[in-house]
Amino acid sequence: MSIETSAIGTLVIVLAMAVVTLVTRWGGIFIMSFVPIGHRVQQFISAMSGSVLVALLAPLAVDGDHGARSALLVTAATMLLLKKPLPAIAAGVAAAASFRQLFPLLGA
Repeated sequence: MSIETSAIGTLVIVLAMAVVTLVTRWGGIFIMSFVPIGHRVQQFISAMSGSVLVALLAPLAVDGDHGARSALLVTAATMLLLKKPLPAIAAGVAAAASFRQLFPLLGA
């Protein structure tokens, strides 16, 4: 299956992705409305978010380039210091961009 990536094809792709995103988010909220949030469910949800984060970042740390590794290091350090996610993410993006700009041959 392929969609022509002209102006209308791109719009169709973006709209399809938006619909899928909305359905998954609303579906999760709908399903969780039937689950009583007790202590064990709350612990599960907390553990799940951390494990998903580790599952996303571990391959990047192992297989990523030096720019990605510097971004992970700066993000982790900023998060430990400030305990706020937005500045940590911004610092990580800035670190990756700076590293790749200053050391283009090492970034890949």
